[in-house]
Amino acid sequence: MNAKANNIKDVDKAQELCKKLYLAAKKNETRRFHALYDKVYRTDILNNAWKQVKANAGVAGVDNESIWDIITIGEALVLREIQQTLKDGRYRPKKVKRVHIPKADGRRRPLGIATVRDRIVQTATKQVIEPIFEADFLDCSYGFRPNRSAHDALEVIRKKMNIGFRVVLDADIKGFFDNIDHEKLMELLQQRISDRRILKLIRKWLKCGVLEGGVAKETNVGAPQGAVISPLLGNICLHEFDKFWKQQKIVSGELVRYADDLVILFRTMEDAEQGLQLVKTKLKELGLELNEAKSEIVDTRWGKQGFNFLGFHHRRVKSKKYGKFYTQRWPGDKTMKNIRSSIRDLLANRAILNWSIEEVIQVLNPIIRGWMNYFKYGNSSKKFSTIDSYVHERLALWWSKKHQKSGRRWITGFTYKKYKACGVQILSGNVTYGS
Repeated sequence: MNAKANNIKDVDKAQELCKKLYLAAKKNETRRFHALYDKVYRTDILNNAWKQVKANAGVAGVDNESIWDIITIGEALVLREIQQTLKDGRYRPKKVKRVHIPKADGRRRPLGIATVRDRIVQTATKQVIEPIFEADFLDCSYGFRPNRSAHDALEVIRKKMNIGFRVVLDADIKGFFDNIDHEKLMELLQQRISDRRILKLIRKWLKCGVLEGGVAKETNVGAPQGAVISPLLGNICLHEFDKFWKQQKIVSGELVRYADDLVILFRTMEDAEQGLQLVKTKLKELGLELNEAKSEIVDTRWGKQGFNFLGFHHRRVKSKKYGKFYTQRWPGDKTMKNIRSSIRDLLANRAILNWSIEEVIQVLNPIIRGWMNYFKYGNSSKKFSTIDSYVHERLALWWSKKHQKSGRRWITGFTYKKYKACGVQILSGNVTYGS
């Protein structure tokens, strides 16, 4: 059997296991699963995990072993080594390399980079335990879940606002991943998993520590942002919040959560204010805290206020044709600033002045296209037109500098005709539904 057929067989076997675990968990909501650890080091599970890690690329961890290094050593050999260490109980995760990446507001966000081998084991473990918790997760949760997306969450918001839920609690959880309580999380895991070896494995990842600037630090709270297993652990933690909100009868509010980003939509300001207090109380029980500086109640009823969620700005807009207000969404200010920065950083780089226009477009188009493919699902026509003009302007400046001219010269030099003909991705005309 060739390698391609083996890969397909491994994927099929892994999916079959996931389906069985999901159905078993769905059938009995109190069942605790005890024989899971040996599934993690099954050959098909590890092969499937490696395939995912390799596809996601990423850099090396503290051991400086890259994905290419593993390919060079021999993928099958490395997977057998991982399998044996798991079988023998000798597996010990290495510390997570912590780096800081810039945020749009000028601050820096910590990112944890596990070793490639640890990422393989985390991915394998996630494959095994995720179906069990998926059986419990509620419909209001959309982030990092199979067959669910940000656009699904955004559509629910639009529809709910259009039927009357127009007072919105835009809630931000303060440093969520940095503040996950390990003991509370382990208690939640034990509600569904009784296999002590799986629980021990997860605790090792939580406690393995970080290496930052050459200094080793312990981790007694939180889950590393960037770790393969962290989004699932985050959803397990916040599932308790989802359950609480769905079960409470004090106020009527529609919860939409994407990982640690959430909004709750209400019909009245009174409900929203009462809902805010309920949110604070429940988060406190989970060892978490609402970031009050970034959380607010927004009254969208007459289009005077809007809110940002998952990169989009949401606002009620009055239809000129029908005279009624409808909910619309388009790329938010921060999002617009980010895409401009990405375009500017590329085209203002003097190192590319000796490139041909074809080479520039080859690098520029994936940046524009990736942004477009996310934001085209909304009322984004005007924003897309704005970015098209900005791309033309920056390309014109690049063209002038390349030919040792001054100014944009986009009327006499890099004209609109030349801009449209150069092969650059045009955003206008690519909105899925308009305003």
